[in-house]
Amino acid sequence: MHHHRPHRLEKWPTWLSKWLGYRPTAPAKTPDSIVWLWSFIGAFCGISLIQAVFGQAQYFISRDVPPIIASYVGILKGASAVLIYGAIEAPLAQPRALLGGHFIGALTGVCITKLFHMLPTEERFQQLIWLAGSLSCATSIVFMQMTATTHPPAGPSPPHQTYDGTVLSDMSIGATALLAAVNTEVRDLGWYYLPVILLSSALALAVALLADNIQRRYPVFWFQPAVAIPAPVAPGLGGPEVDDDDDDGAPQKDTTRVNSTENTGTTKREAASVV
Repeated sequence: MHHHRPHRLEKWPTWLSKWLGYRPTAPAKTPDSIVWLWSFIGAFCGISLIQAVFGQAQYFISRDVPPIIASYVGILKGASAVLIYGAIEAPLAQPRALLGGHFIGALTGVCITKLFHMLPTEERFQQLIWLAGSLSCATSIVFMQMTATTHPPAGPSPPHQTYDGTVLSDMSIGATALLAAVNTEVRDLGWYYLPVILLSSALALAVALLADNIQRRYPVFWFQPAVAIPAPVAPGLGGPEVDDDDDDGAPQKDTTRVNSTENTGTTKREAASVV
């Protein structure tokens, strides 16, 4: 018999532990309409808060943070919003991945960009900026894998370039690590980019803890390594047939396939989902 160690939040007051994702029993499945509603509310509030903080707060204005940074960070967190407000049970949407992934991406991007800035001339740096961006992206992915903090918005897609080689300043084509290398406004922030990313991630997480815990539950874990759950291979691609038995002869769960001629009067049994 397995004896599970009590969760550290179990002794906390219920009114507080609820907002940190703790439930004494597994909650019932949330209707789709409720999921859609709170996904919209969470994403709207989270992005609005980040835009307001970086676009209107006197603290950032007085430190000459470019106003466009508010849009960049807002859109960057918009990619994370799909996970932390929509797919809230996904391993890559949990706090460890959100905070750690963005910070590692930002740190990697800034470090590699600083190294490339040691080139003899600015012209040479501009010629190799594509390499700095590619290295930032690829290296951040490996570091996130090594630290189990993989968070897709922190490991971006390649940048677009014009015919003369100029990198377009378009946030929609980049993310945390890549921006530090290929975007002029973000690159000028230097090391200050790190606290900007940490603060924006913390704000997004705070909104998620509120919006996702009213009728749902978030997070499902805090510090457990963020490892993606592989999707089952389709039978047509070499995966197991859904009605095959296990090697020991025991039938697999949810493997019954009913022919169209047998559908009438037959009740299909569904396995209960365990959260």
